[in-house]
Amino acid sequence: MDIHEFQAKDLLRKFGVQVPRGGIAYSPEQAVYRASELSGDKWVVKAQIHSGARGKAGGVKICKSEKEISEAASWMLGRMLVTHQTGPQGKLVSRLYVEEATDIAQEIYLAFVMDRKEERVVVVASGEGGMEIEDISASEPDSIIRSVVDPAVGMQSFQAREIAFSLGLDAALIPQAVKTIIGAYRMMEETDANMVEINPLVVTTAGEIMALDGKVSFDDNALFRRPEISELRDKSQEDPRETFASDRGLNYIGLDGQIGCIVNGAGLAMATLDMIKMAGGEPANFLDVGGGASPERVLMSFQAVLNDPKVEAILVNIFAGINRCDWIAEGVIRAVQELELTLPVVVRLSGTNVEEGRALLAASGLDIITAETLAEAGEKVVGAWKSSTAKEAV
Repeated sequence: MDIHEFQAKDLLRKFGVQVPRGGIAYSPEQAVYRASELSGDKWVVKAQIHSGARGKAGGVKICKSEKEISEAASWMLGRMLVTHQTGPQGKLVSRLYVEEATDIAQEIYLAFVMDRKEERVVVVASGEGGMEIEDISASEPDSIIRSVVDPAVGMQSFQAREIAFSLGLDAALIPQAVKTIIGAYRMMEETDANMVEINPLVVTTAGEIMALDGKVSFDDNALFRRPEISELRDKSQEDPRETFASDRGLNYIGLDGQIGCIVNGAGLAMATLDMIKMAGGEPANFLDVGGGASPERVLMSFQAVLNDPKVEAILVNIFAGINRCDWIAEGVIRAVQELELTLPVVVRLSGTNVEEGRALLAASGLDIITAETLAEAGEKVVGAWKSSTAKEAV
């Protein structure tokens, strides 16, 4: 789960990381009022969407008057802001963050990420902040600092000092830098975050270390014990297909193809996507229905897949262990009947109660295509999809 910049900054502040003063606005008038509350003669108006690179898309504006604030807010609010991270569809800007401008002396990149290979939190830092880490790696590879945190003891002061000195900070700034690094790590640890990225972390001309941006992602599996974090979720920033599925306990990732997939097991799901591609089709999604899937869960899976208007055929591929093929078959039959499906449905069943499941499909009298192997299922669903679209074209 991702959160907005202003929410990330609120959390960072609670753990001792300095951030500029600011406030949320939902209209141009409110944006002007927020700036008057902050006082000063320069402000930054930022679109709040779950994406980086907002500045390049016009989502970050430096304003020097109330008129400029109003104009910037009017341009951003209600707009689908398109960045290289959002895709061509963009994301809706429904709120702004207005904060005091900061005079910058130095920009730094600082991030805490889960490294699956190390099975540890890894600190990634660079003295070249203000741009994407990929760009930093390409242009200044020697500036990248990596430091692995031992989970048994957490981030220690000596380790934070090593990172701070490696960034080339003035000795007078080291205590502030240590406090910032340890505070950001504690926030990650105590909120079950997967990633905390501060880009840029700046040294101001007044000699303060301050987080000018914040990007935080959380482990969805830990949200049940973090209700205060769950409340920060903004579903308007999520893919509605994935939101529908996650709210029903389904593991779903939307793709751009036309063939919907309902599979059990992540490995088999990935193999199914590959088989569809090899047969000449394009998968519309990854969906792991999970173990012990009831007919009701199968029906929900069909609904999740059909929320994508691009889906023109569906492949159900089940290797039953904990699952039972007869349960899956019952769910497929219910889905075809209750959802009044007219698009091609291909079902491949294997494993526990496979004969019972195949018998149920055969006795249903429904136009359901069956297959015995994964390769056959891939060929049949792509063939049925092409045949169906060809008929519609005629």
